[in-house]
Amino acid sequence: MQFDAQWLLLALAPVFLACIGWEAWHLSRTRPRPASNAPLDSARYAWPDTLCNAALALMHQGADKLAWLVAVPVYAYVYRHCRLVSWQPGLVAWFALFIAQDLLYYVFHRASHRVRWLWAAHVVHHSSERLNLSTAFRQSLMYPVAGMWLFWIPLAMLGFTPEQIVAIVLVNLAFQFFVHTQAVGKLGWLGYVFNTPSMHRVHHARNARYIDRNYAGVLAVWDRLFGSYVEEDAHDAPDYGIVKPLASCNPLRATFHEWLAMARDFARMPDWRSRLAALFAPPDWCERHDALGLASVTAPATPAGTRYGVPENNTEGEFGSRNR
Repeated sequence: MQFDAQWLLLALAPVFLACIGWEAWHLSRTRPRPASNAPLDSARYAWPDTLCNAALALMHQGADKLAWLVAVPVYAYVYRHCRLVSWQPGLVAWFALFIAQDLLYYVFHRASHRVRWLWAAHVVHHSSERLNLSTAFRQSLMYPVAGMWLFWIPLAMLGFTPEQIVAIVLVNLAFQFFVHTQAVGKLGWLGYVFNTPSMHRVHHARNARYIDRNYAGVLAVWDRLFGSYVEEDAHDAPDYGIVKPLASCNPLRATFHEWLAMARDFARMPDWRSRLAALFAPPDWCERHDALGLASVTAPATPAGTRYGVPENNTEGEFGSRNR
């Protein structure tokens, strides 16, 4: 009987839960419970946060199963009618698929920090102020609405079947479970090749020097190649979460808070150009719009090439998605 790749993450659930159990036990032995007035120990487990993560994971899995019902036929159509290459079964084909999907994941992940529509789904994953293995479960049921599945269409054009696409996407996500931990330090030369816990701790941090960095899925080379890599600094410990804290362990609030904020910003914009920017510009566009608009009240004139005090290309500043 052939294994359905769509069930891969659920099949690995016992492994994930065993690792979470080990990490919780290890942290309880190596990191004393802080006093009630002490700062948050972001590595330790807390029931409200962990249960929220678990609920989000179940919601995400349900949404993903429904999304594949739409995505797989699209991949199949593109594979049948638009593919550019036909692969012979074997290691070469799987290696090419792995490299191509991991690069596309980097593109998706970086876009999810630069396009507010995508960030509205991805912010769920960043909204906890803790980082442990259970944080990997913190996913959004809105990824299909945001359009994550569209990023894998080029794989069908490159000659990979829908079954292969689903399998490699889930393998990539399964690998990433293991980088959500503070129990593992730097891993030396492995960090030059693979995404590591140290590298991913930087990605989850809201420190100014870390924010919107290290987008790797499996391979670290893309961040080094495209200039988004930053090394974890022992003198600047990561501070986890989003710049405007969620301050809630309600999975529904975690899922929809940015979508609601985006809808409010869309509704209050004065014209369609700025409304579209509220949806698809960088996540901090509305705040910069408001700040520059307020400044223009006292300014003598708006500089040429801008509208409402915002640069026409909306690309000023690569980093800042968590300003929301």
